Amino acid sequence: MSNKTNTEFEIAIKKAKDIFDKKLKDYGASWRMLRSQSVTDQIFIKAQRIRSIEEKGTYLVEEGIEPEFIGIVNYSVIALIQLELGNLEIPENPENIKELDTLEAADMYDKHLATAKDLMFNKNHDYDEAWRDMRISSFTDLILTKLMRIKQIEDNKGQTLISEGIDANYHDIINYSIFALIKIEEKVNC
Repeated sequence: MSNKTNTEFEIAIKKAKDIFDKKLKDYGASWRMLRSQSVTDQIFIKAQRIRSIEEKGTYLVEEGIEPEFIGIVNYSVIALIQLELGNLEIPENPENIKELDTLEAADMYDKHLATAKDLMFNKNHDYDEAWRDMRISSFTDLILTKLMRIKQIEDNKGQTLISEGIDANYHDIINYSIFALIKIEEKVNC
């Protein structure tokens, strides 16, 4: 991986992590209430909005596609944390819900992003940074494809015959989103 890619990747991660940390301070790890399938659907909504904006060429809600890609990164990490910890069981007395400490959540975030970055580094070596010649809309389509795969695996109760698991798909989604963020930043700086 080139130094340029590493630097750009780190800048994109920093943007996403900053938003994750701020929302963690505002809301705590309230997302622990979401079942894994709900997190997948939340990511799907964001990816579908990006595709809609790409198709129409306009948007009515003030946020463009960049915040949506950041949201996809963050929700994908949340999905990986949920996969690791399992769905939160709601006790009879809701006051007994064990919340995820914000420091622990931030550490888990860093761990999962590091795994995604390692995967990106290895694939970048093999594919020779082919992503740089791709369109942002292709990343959107690849993310939607990965989400459809995840939904199918979830519907199959996590069982696959030959395919990689849910976690591998989320790692790819993180990397596609970061590539899109890098390309968006390049357009802004041209």
